[in-house]
Amino acid sequence: MTTFNFPRALVAAALAVAMLPIAGCASDGDDGGDTAIATFEVAGVETYKIELVTDEQIDHVRDLLAGGEDGRIPNGVVVRDSPGVNAPWSWHIDPDTLEFVDMTTEVCDGLPSDVEDGLITSDRYCPWITVVVDLAD
Repeated sequence: MTTFNFPRALVAAALAVAMLPIAGCASDGDDGGDTAIATFEVAGVETYKIELVTDEQIDHVRDLLAGGEDGRIPNGVVVRDSPGVNAPWSWHIDPDTLEFVDMTTEVCDGLPSDVEDGLITSDRYCPWITVVVDLAD
């Protein structure tokens, strides 16, 4: 008789869904549009910035600023020892890898200072409790 381990199956399904970006929000690289810089506040205590390089990214952040809830978690590859637009932090998110998702795994969740201090060792950063606080064109 085969038994079904509900909690394990539920976790596996949740992780599978978490890895899917919201349709239309993943970056395919430069689409010839404008660039902008979005400032995100994490857990109400720290901020960091991400360069937006596609019209889709910029439109998505505008939607979040207007109260949108879909794809509220920025998720992208961390480029260490290169602050880019994210100074004074010593790292930035590669804008070509940026996607906006509803769920992620917890290995990339935390504060910007956790990335800075090496506590987040994942190659991606995806803070769960994040809100957009500014968009500069």
